[in-house]
Amino acid sequence: MSHHYSGPGFGFPRGDARLDFTDLYVFPKPRNASKSILVMNVHPSAVVNPPGPTTAEPFAPEALYEFKIDRDGDAVADIAYRVRFSALEGGSQTATLRRAAGAQAAGTDDGGQAIVDRAPVSVGRDARVTNAGEYRFFAGWRSDPFFFDVQGMLNNQQFTGNDFFADKNVCSIVLEVPNSDLGAQRVSVWARTLIGVAENWIQTDRGALPAQAVFLVGTERDAYLTGQPADDGRFISVFAHALEHTGGYAPEEARRAARTLLPDVLSYDPTRPASFPSNGRTLTDDAGDAFVAIFTNGKMTEDKVGPHSDLLREFPYVGPPHKGA
Repeated sequence: MSHHYSGPGFGFPRGDARLDFTDLYVFPKPRNASKSILVMNVHPSAVVNPPGPTTAEPFAPEALYEFKIDRDGDAVADIAYRVRFSALEGGSQTATLRRAAGAQAAGTDDGGQAIVDRAPVSVGRDARVTNAGEYRFFAGWRSDPFFFDVQGMLNNQQFTGNDFFADKNVCSIVLEVPNSDLGAQRVSVWARTLIGVAENWIQTDRGALPAQAVFLVGTERDAYLTGQPADDGRFISVFAHALEHTGGYAPEEARRAARTLLPDVLSYDPTRPASFPSNGRTLTDDAGDAFVAIFTNGKMTEDKVGPHSDLLREFPYVGPPHKGA
């Protein structure tokens, strides 16, 4: 189910839904190809087991939310967009956005050049957007744009077209950035969440491609979620073993398929239209079908679920949250 519920037992990292990274989207700005849109979704609104809502506070004030961008192909960040949030007080929360470059972007801290300070977080249906020069920023509750038949997947890929996420919410961080920030060449993008512990930042979740965590269990999953894309080669054999079991791949075929999934980054050329998995990912790209095809070695190619109809034509593009979700 994409990267939702990436903690133990379909739970949350460190038991905190606010730290749970769910999806990453990167695409050119509609009607203005000189800019790009970055969307990081976190904090599913619903608990799976036992069923129920998560906390009403959108983002964790003790956490750091990051977009990481590699410009030279070494899977190490050259640019980082970092977001910190205030505590929820009187029903309100604010955000601060910073941009780091070079060695600082590759590091683990909350420093960088301030772009947005104390931007209002949207806790209701209205999208509160902050403009800052060439940048636009949004953070708050939104309708979850991911679509997939989760129960069909768990029922041995017997898909019925029942979209588990149709009435679910997430918290979105949406950035509009000039392409000059990214560079003219193809880049790699991923997202991560961190928690402040004893004056240190500890990575709690990370990802770019959907559904990667399903290939991992136990200590392997922990190592993956707290690891870095530059070190993802160590997981090729683990992914390959899972693909042999689930998709009936021959050993070498499984390794080739695993190499297409690792390192866990989203490849993106801002000069070309976005289309998952070849270039970025839009809010309507059927990443679930792409995952099913790999997972089953082409035996299944669709889950009979399509994109949501509540997406917006304008920034922040992600639809308003569902009432009472």
